[in-house]
Amino acid sequence: MARTRTPKKAPTSERIVDMPLGDALSQRYLAYAMSTIVSRSLPDVRDGLKPVHRRLLFAMRELKLNPDQGFKKCARVVGDVIGKYHPHGDVAVYDAMVRLAQDFAVRYPMVEGQGNFGNIDGDNAAAMRYTEARLTPYAIALMEGLDEDAVDYRATYDGEEREPVVMPAAVPNLLANGAAGIAVGMATNIPPHNVGELCDALIHMAGVREKDPKKAEQTGGRPEILDSTLLKYVPGPDFPTGGVLAEDAATVAEAYKTGRGSFRVRARYEVENLGRGQFHIIITEMPYQVQKAKVIERIAELMEQRKLPFLADVRDESAEDVRIVLEPKSRSVEPDMLMEQIFRQTDLEVRFGLNMNVL
Repeated sequence: MARTRTPKKAPTSERIVDMPLGDALSQRYLAYAMSTIVSRSLPDVRDGLKPVHRRLLFAMRELKLNPDQGFKKCARVVGDVIGKYHPHGDVAVYDAMVRLAQDFAVRYPMVEGQGNFGNIDGDNAAAMRYTEARLTPYAIALMEGLDEDAVDYRATYDGEEREPVVMPAAVPNLLANGAAGIAVGMATNIPPHNVGELCDALIHMAGVREKDPKKAEQTGGRPEILDSTLLKYVPGPDFPTGGVLAEDAATVAEAYKTGRGSFRVRARYEVENLGRGQFHIIITEMPYQVQKAKVIERIAELMEQRKLPFLADVRDESAEDVRIVLEPKSRSVEPDMLMEQIFRQTDLEVRFGLNMNVL
């Protein structure tokens, strides 16, 4: 017996939207772009955190991983984050957690790690089943006020839990730790700064009062905060790996005024005298986000290609501190001239692009 198929119902006119293809694509792409910008890539100006970082810290707080308590496996924390708050891949969540614990990646770490969390040479962290973590006092200060309902809460993605919309942020975290991210049509790259300098600038801003009655009437009572004054308190970035900012004050000021620009950042070095006119050049601080091992490989490669004729040897004697030893070929070599050659050809000098895009 032949089977008869029930004919499918034709779509009703209510389900059909008659519109140009270009308009439909632009609407849907805009919705996707906004979702990426807000939910993934750009930090919030109020606490300087992206959603994944905020949810990580909140999950660790719920697990009572305070600085005075014991450590817990990172796998436990990641499981709570992706199960309750952040329905994304565990690798991405763990990578974000690892970065919050690296003192060479963030100026003020929010996670205290126990175990292998990577290093400045570019080595990866151990798997999350091996490492342990807890919060730092800095992270506790960011969340201070959650018990007093200082911020609004919202339902999580499945409606079973609640999470803070933003952290109370008792510290100016956006500028203190900086941020980096690429969204759809937008990107951000904010360097870290010294939190003491930021607080001094904030105290100055809070204490400024408009003394001229006419000016106060024109500005609606709002005081005039001068850029030049703020730059005295915050003269530039403060990278966790140190280094030297090789820019003049005018270039730095212009970048901060416009929210866009770039800074040249160099390694810091010193000359170690060995007696009888002999010396070594010691690199003690690296540019931000530069892997030390790759720089040494690059210098060795240039020596093989005879592009560094004044350099005899390079050695990595680093322990906890950075110590790269450069040995010149003769005592007549000028240290500054040798370093200029190396700066031009390696990542011991890099450009950090400033892009102040935030939500």
